[in-house]
Amino acid sequence: MIKRLLIGRCLSALATALIPTTLTLAVLRATGDGGALGIVLASEMVPLLLFLPVGGVLADRIRPERVALLADLTRCLSQAAIAVELLLGVNRLLDLAVLSAVAGVAIAFGSPAVPRLVVAVVPGADRLRMNARIGVATSLSAVVAPALAGTVTLAAGPGWAAALTAALFACSALTLGGIRTPAASHVGKVSSFGRDVAEGWREVRGRRWFLACTLAHGVWHFMAGLFLTLAPVTAVRELGGEVSWTVIVQSGTVGLVLGVLAVPRLPIRRPLAVVQAGAACYLLPMVALAVTAPTAVMAGAYFVAMFGLGLLSPLWETVVADEIPEQALGRVRSFDQLISFASRPFGLAVAAPLAGVTGVTALALTGGVLVAAANLAAILPSRRHAPAEGAPERVR
Repeated sequence: MIKRLLIGRCLSALATALIPTTLTLAVLRATGDGGALGIVLASEMVPLLLFLPVGGVLADRIRPERVALLADLTRCLSQAAIAVELLLGVNRLLDLAVLSAVAGVAIAFGSPAVPRLVVAVVPGADRLRMNARIGVATSLSAVVAPALAGTVTLAAGPGWAAALTAALFACSALTLGGIRTPAASHVGKVSSFGRDVAEGWREVRGRRWFLACTLAHGVWHFMAGLFLTLAPVTAVRELGGEVSWTVIVQSGTVGLVLGVLAVPRLPIRRPLAVVQAGAACYLLPMVALAVTAPTAVMAGAYFVAMFGLGLLSPLWETVVADEIPEQALGRVRSFDQLISFASRPFGLAVAAPLAGVTGVTALALTGGVLVAAANLAAILPSRRHAPAEGAPERVR
């Protein structure tokens, strides 16, 4: 079961990472219009945000492997439909937007189910290692997928890239379809949707450490959106062109992978402190951006920041799974994911207008201070929180 879970999540991560490049190339080939591309990409994000609370409730009501299976099958069908349309040369913007919206709904249902699936399949002592392996797969997919999608598109067209994505989702669904979670893990009597959401919020509100960390992570995602919008422009204009930005990005990728690989091997006694310190490291590239540091300095700063993210991700997944009751895990994680999914696109959208008002230096310095302060301040509730009713005092 554990091998099935790992293989399924790896296939799903690669397929997910293929989609943005494939859609970008397909829409630009068909229309050459950046506005049209924005509509298609937003068509996935908007329903994802709207349906995440629904997905969290369903993740706690239904066996998690079934939710993950249906989510991957739905995404397989949506990508297959996109592939057919592109291969036939139809290229209707409305069709691509609708199919992207279907995929967004599937993500909203599937994402909260994954933590429950890991908890149900993987013993507690092995979860950190499993989360680290899934993190490595996700990180490598983010690097490999754009090149793979671009190569397939250039060689055969974006329709075949979408077809490859659909095939990967089909393989992931078939793999996850063979997982059977223990009956004891399928907790939950069915009540009204509103009551389930309210109970999930009570679980969040009753854990000050979780709420503080989640909001701080939202600040991190917002600042990442700012950096990923402003830093490429600065690198291209003032640091030597596209090669400079490529060096910075690849340094971050190496840092992320090394962080994920290192975390199961480190003697970590206070995981939440490490999580928040890792997020606070994003101060470094923000300061480097503010002072227009040389490429090597900015690359080093981004390496450290992404190494911190590599430590953060598996530790956070593991701590939350250990501390939140399984019957509420889907709803609690949907709140966490909602903050994360919404914050980065917002940062991407407002970066240029804000920089036009304040200047890049002031904006980057302010952002760096905020991301460090918010995440380091969240360590305090993690040290002295009062556990929710029935929850043991374990987090430090």
